[in-house]
Amino acid sequence: MSVDIVLTGTEIRARFLDYFASKGHLKVPSSSLVPRNDPTVLLTTAGMQQMIPYFLGRETPPAIRLTSAQKCFRTTDIDIVGNQRTLTFFEMLGNFSVGDYFKREAITFAWEFLTQVVKLPADRLHPTVHPEDNEAPQYWHEIAGFPDEAIVRLEDNWWGPPGASGPCGPDSEIYYDRGVELGCGRPDCQPGCDCERFLEIWNLVFMQYYQDLDGTRTPLPRTNIDTGMGLERLAMVLQNKESVFDTDIFRTIIDYFADLANTHYGKDAKTDTSLRVIADHARSLVFLAADGVLPSNEGRGYIFRRILRRAVRHGKLLGLDKPFLSLAADTVIKQMGDHYTELHTQRNRIVEVLSMEEIKFGQTLNTGLTLLNEQLDQLKQQNHTVIPGEDVFKLYDTHGFPVELTEEIAAEHGFTIDTSGFEQSMQRQQERSRSASTFVQASDDRALTDILQRVGPTEFLGYQGVTGSGKIVGLVVNSEEVDSISAPQSALVILDATPFYAESGGQIGDRGDLTGPMGNFQVQDTRRPLKGLIVHYGSILEGHLRVGDTVQAEVIGLRREDTMRNHSATHLLHKALRDLLGTQVEQRGSLVEPERLRFDFTSPRALTPSDLAQVDEQINRWIRADFPVNTKILPLQEALTIGAMALFGEKYEDLVRVVSMGSSTELCGGTHCVSTGQIGLYITIQETSIAAGIRRIEALTGRAAEAYLRRRSALVETLSAKLQTQPDNLEARTEQLLQELAASRRQVAQYQREAALQQAGSIAEHAQNVEGVAVVASSVNAPDDKVLREMGDMVRSKLGKPGVVVLAGVFDERIAIQVSVDATLTKRGLHAGKIAAAVGQRLGGKGGGRPESAQGGGKNKAELGAALDLVGPLVKQNLK
Repeated sequence: MSVDIVLTGTEIRARFLDYFASKGHLKVPSSSLVPRNDPTVLLTTAGMQQMIPYFLGRETPPAIRLTSAQKCFRTTDIDIVGNQRTLTFFEMLGNFSVGDYFKREAITFAWEFLTQVVKLPADRLHPTVHPEDNEAPQYWHEIAGFPDEAIVRLEDNWWGPPGASGPCGPDSEIYYDRGVELGCGRPDCQPGCDCERFLEIWNLVFMQYYQDLDGTRTPLPRTNIDTGMGLERLAMVLQNKESVFDTDIFRTIIDYFADLANTHYGKDAKTDTSLRVIADHARSLVFLAADGVLPSNEGRGYIFRRILRRAVRHGKLLGLDKPFLSLAADTVIKQMGDHYTELHTQRNRIVEVLSMEEIKFGQTLNTGLTLLNEQLDQLKQQNHTVIPGEDVFKLYDTHGFPVELTEEIAAEHGFTIDTSGFEQSMQRQQERSRSASTFVQASDDRALTDILQRVGPTEFLGYQGVTGSGKIVGLVVNSEEVDSISAPQSALVILDATPFYAESGGQIGDRGDLTGPMGNFQVQDTRRPLKGLIVHYGSILEGHLRVGDTVQAEVIGLRREDTMRNHSATHLLHKALRDLLGTQVEQRGSLVEPERLRFDFTSPRALTPSDLAQVDEQINRWIRADFPVNTKILPLQEALTIGAMALFGEKYEDLVRVVSMGSSTELCGGTHCVSTGQIGLYITIQETSIAAGIRRIEALTGRAAEAYLRRRSALVETLSAKLQTQPDNLEARTEQLLQELAASRRQVAQYQREAALQQAGSIAEHAQNVEGVAVVASSVNAPDDKVLREMGDMVRSKLGKPGVVVLAGVFDERIAIQVSVDATLTKRGLHAGKIAAAVGQRLGGKGGGRPESAQGGGKNKAELGAALDLVGPLVKQNLK
């Protein structure tokens, strides 16, 4: 029996959401592919991830019945993307109950939607349940009429959390029977079989438990429902297609790429696979870029880069040698932008990121191809037919060259790759990475943990000022708790309350003094090694201090003020960048210290001098406006609702501190000025790149900015005096001198060139005759490599017959070799590259090049004469 109705992907999504809205569910928008405050996963992998805080009772949901079409991303099966239904990016249709309905209603809704709304034939639908779930089979019998023997029990019907811990429970999956002709033919073929007959389309998860890191499960405060149905799979069934890529969701994108590659879908299996891979990956990249993911070598950025490189590789297989992914962005945006409106608002960012990264990878491919071809040449000379695994890994790890492409090119040249060796190299690198990333607790942690458990968190007094009184509740020396310290011991001091700010959020820790009745402790740094515990690091300068003593704590006020100026300025800088470049700008790190500020942020391009000038002007306008700096404590959700900016990747408590100044509002626990006017002055001194898509600004404020301007002014005065001009005329005077210097250099270079070329005639007259070939091998005086090459050509032209010219020039610590061979002699077996290699090797270096022209060199000046003596015998030996 065929399906009675054909719907487009857009219509299916709308019917799903409208159906559940009619059943009292609130439509909620898809959350970002970057999970909010969830460190357990890099990307959103399921529709229920944004619901987890509701299921756990940590947040109040906007309604107890919810429905959504959620953007999802999974890379576990990336290597087989391109088959009938495996995707990286997909849409998950879901309905959710937060402590409201449970199994009976979930099954009722699912059955009604499938059989009455989209009208799938009931006899093609088959439910499965967990073996220990006795309720779900009963409901399937009562609601849909399934006899017990028709309900398949599978151990896999258990849904675990996307990370190591979280809500979980048994589930019931609904399979669609695609037809016996697609089956394996076994009599026990049923839902859950590995063959193509039964396709899972919907999973109804009955959230009953919370799973801890150790696997322990405890009942949730209330039962919940989480369901997920892949839009693409449902479209495949409803449109009677053999593959998700044959549906309208993908065909527009596939046809676009097919036209671009001057081919068509369905031409052959290899072409179809590449078209499917590119179509999937293009969607993935567009959505990743829209949600702020930028290419890098780790985390989400690495996933982005890997997806893009895989797409480009398949593009090359189709003959797409020029960048093409950014061109396809508008096709994806046009198809999906009406529902996912962020695609329209972020269109320019998407195109820019895809274009820049694809161009960069194109350069990587060219570099990798050159290196691979050189390696293949060397292996051929050694009569080897296998590329060592370590070399394959180096191409992959150092140059980003895909292993699959290495393998393909190797096969074209009759080579294979050492797969086992590559995997061993990969494993070693992963082990090194794990070792480098393993968190090793400091030896002080045990003692500090005991203190924290005993006395509780430290009260921070620093928002009110730089002085305060506190009682010593702990002393640590050499990782052990002690009762007292005396001069000149170094120690860790813990107070019950302190005005010292502990390093956090990019702001460095305070310095100052703790003065007690019998001693003085100098605080050299303040940190928070354990959540809630502020620790003073330093040494006692005189006397002694004991646990229980009350001390007067005093932060170095001037240092704190300078730090506060820089911290408040980072907030203004963040806002100014977002105003200038767009809301896709996100803070990715900062350093706030007394002397300067450093701010890292996402941006696909460098800022121009004009951009930086606008940023500086805007910030200084806000400083002159003297906006008050206001702080308040709010619930996290309320703070985010009012527009407070949360830092990427930061984990926040339920209550957060909101800092506002003018139009800037951020979540921040640091210390700040009372008003923006106290910043005084802001100056950007540098803007650089620190990673792909990540830029860094360094800036000065207040006293440091004033000192910077004084130094620059003094420098201008000094240069003006030396150049005998007024400061206002300094630029013109400098340009005049540069032109004069350039003219003088050109004149000197011409004299040097003429002198060098005069040598050419003399050198040519002393050429050796080797088997009828004129051979010159000489050391010459040349000012640079360019003139050395010209001398080689000049000498060869003056020989009067076919010849070989090898000239050596000594430049500082290196020797450069230039080899020229007449074209007629290359046909007789002479090769300039091989001569350069032999001479370079004798000099302790290397050489190589084309048959007619090559270069080489080394640093062993003592061997120069012997190296040149090799030329005559080499010519004689190789001449045919």
